[in-house]
Amino acid sequence: MKEFLTDVETLRTRARQHMEKGPVTDAYGADLKRVLYVLNQSLATELVCVLRYKRHYFTARGINAQSAADEFLEHADEEARHADLIAARITQLGGEPDFNPETLTGRSHSEYNSATELETMIREDLVAERVAIAAYTEIIAWLGDGDPTTRRMLEEILAVEEEHAEDMLDLLDGLK
Repeated sequence: MKEFLTDVETLRTRARQHMEKGPVTDAYGADLKRVLYVLNQSLATELVCVLRYKRHYFTARGINAQSAADEFLEHADEEARHADLIAARITQLGGEPDFNPETLTGRSHSEYNSATELETMIREDLVAERVAIAAYTEIIAWLGDGDPTTRRMLEEILAVEEEHAEDMLDLLDGLK
């Protein structure tokens, strides 16, 4: 059985080695290169969601449009916060967040949608939320204990994505 904690002198010595790696120490248990790749896909997903929700906010029309538009704007703001969290974590891990608009939709888990009919907007947003939920659930399971900080961040994002899906389902039910 492995010792619970490395002796203090060894911890101190290791902490002084490779200080340029910041928080990534010998104890980091995930595939850093792959984590950065996956986080950049997640960043792209959040940015595409921001753009989709903003478009839907500004173009929603009809009798039930105002409540849906308000929800779209709220979700856009929350997706932007998710993007900021992910970009900050990428930087913290020594990577570079990829905001390149030319490759954004190709790296995103979800699709951009420019629907003009309110019900289609809501349905497409619900699909996108379900894609994000499935992707984050898989990423969280894959990370396991290898990167608990990233896992916890994604778990928090996942909880919000689940709320978004529920909100979209409620909006759909309200159209019936």
